[in-house]
Amino acid sequence: MGISEKKKASNARYDEKCDIIYLKPLKARGAAIRAAAAASGQSLQGYILQAVEERMAREAQKGGTE
Repeated sequence: MGISEKKKASNARYDEKCDIIYLKPLKARGAAIRAAAAASGQSLQGYILQAVEERMAREAQKGGTE
């Protein structure tokens, strides 16, 4: 059974809202990031986005990037 047309349309609307940012860490670092995400009970994407948001907030408090 394939995906319904309604689901395809819903997915397309969602995809239009999203940006794509590729990361390409070396395998050892990627494995460490995946393990840290799993240990925290988060998805890989959620873990990375949270880390980025926390850093952006810290840098905003300092008055920008250094």
